[in-house]
Amino acid sequence: MADLPILSCLIAIPAVAGVLLAFVPPTDARWFRYGALVVTLIELALCGVAIAMFVPPVGSALALVEDHAWIEAFSIRYSLGVDGIALLMIALTGLILPMAVGASWTSIVDRPKGFFLALLFLESGMMGVFAAADLFLFYTFWEVMLIPMALLIGVWGGKNRVAASVKFVLYTLFGSLLMFVAILYVYGVSLQAGTPTFDIATLAEILPARVDGWVEVLLFWAFALAFAVKVPMFPVHTWLPDAHTEAPTAGSVILAGVLLKMGTYGFLRFAIPFFPWAAQWSTPAILALSAIGIVFGSFMCMVQTDIKRLVAYSSVAHLGFVMLGLFSGTVVGAQGGVLQMINHGISTGALFLLVGVLYERAHTRGVTDFGGLARTMPIYAVTFLIVTLSSIGLPGTNGFVGEFLILLGTWQRYPVAAAVGALGVVLGAVYMLTLYRNLFFGKARNPKFASFPEPNLVETATLVPLVCLIFLIGFFPNPLLVLTEAPVQRIVDRLQPGSDPLAGRITPAMHLAPVPRAPEAGHGSDGH
Repeated sequence: MADLPILSCLIAIPAVAGVLLAFVPPTDARWFRYGALVVTLIELALCGVAIAMFVPPVGSALALVEDHAWIEAFSIRYSLGVDGIALLMIALTGLILPMAVGASWTSIVDRPKGFFLALLFLESGMMGVFAAADLFLFYTFWEVMLIPMALLIGVWGGKNRVAASVKFVLYTLFGSLLMFVAILYVYGVSLQAGTPTFDIATLAEILPARVDGWVEVLLFWAFALAFAVKVPMFPVHTWLPDAHTEAPTAGSVILAGVLLKMGTYGFLRFAIPFFPWAAQWSTPAILALSAIGIVFGSFMCMVQTDIKRLVAYSSVAHLGFVMLGLFSGTVVGAQGGVLQMINHGISTGALFLLVGVLYERAHTRGVTDFGGLARTMPIYAVTFLIVTLSSIGLPGTNGFVGEFLILLGTWQRYPVAAAVGALGVVLGAVYMLTLYRNLFFGKARNPKFASFPEPNLVETATLVPLVCLIFLIGFFPNPLLVLTEAPVQRIVDRLQPGSDPLAGRITPAMHLAPVPRAPEAGHGSDGH
């Protein structure tokens, strides 16, 4: 078991299965539904194996490492490895994809073969993004993942799907082009240093000593813009509401559950470790844009008449919250940000599944079309309430833990940003509870939408695991916090070297913070 190339398996199995299914005639959609379900469940099981095999690495090293020569002339290697953060992102990907397949079980009747093949290739690309330990390999997966996602939106989306897909592609390619230019420059720096490499850990050691001043700032923002588009941060968020609104339910679940986290993961994995001084210098701007995104996204939610578009704008606000935590300069805040990445994937993914359940029955997502659904769909109403309370951060749910840690950490250094974040919590409660009231209480505004059947077996199967995780993480977040403490500490040391006022003050027994910080001698400024 120790020699099992688990990360390669996670990347290769969906792609190989997709290639094999491509040769199956498209006459019977069941081949592709069941094939995609089996493959994604195997992936989920392998994620469990990866967690069992994971041994927290020492220092800046990675675990589950696989390293093979690839394009030796340019020092490009097929190199994989994970730390606690990457492992959680891989597990989240493995969790979300079976839910996406379930959400498409009966709704995708047009060209189901292509749809489920796109899902499998997308899963392969996303696994590669989180597992890559070579910068060129990461960029390859980053670009490969764009194609199936664009197809999901552009082929199987709503009436404005083509425009939404083109907008998604153009925004992403713009950021990717800037990042590619920066990657070439970074490789040139490694050449000048006498160690030509794309190895992420090595670059994190070389670059801070070789690049400084405005060059470092420009390189940081070249990476940061690519990741900011994916988060998405204000003001490069405008592709997201259109993409969510037009995407099929599975596409929205994957977008919210996994794809947006690639942006925040990119900041943690590359932008901060590669360019620590520029990251410190840019922190006020990042926090300001994040705070604006929280308030802007919240107010936009209040005026939406399409449920899906409302949830999309809520993601702008929630991911702004995540960015506050990641750039708070404290271990507590950054761990809250990482935890909230997971929480957002679970809660908002569940929200899109629930919206999909309603759309399958009513074929409309207008907030003003419904009312009084709690009387005819009580189980659905309770499930929607649980996910809503998770989204607004009610104590006992997963959302509370992440938001509390983010506010606690951010307040120590940036109280104004924390105050804006607290305002975002209040605004989030306003727009989410207003949505719930409009859907489930009062009288039906349209007699056609007064009564619907409860979720069926497949729909229930996609929702139950996410609802369970809402409470499981809400009451027992500490295993996730312990898993991410070491890599988060290294990132914080890069962002604000040696000045974390909360380190060691909150113990694991509180189930709200990381393990106590090790003695100062045990910390370095190693890259992530």
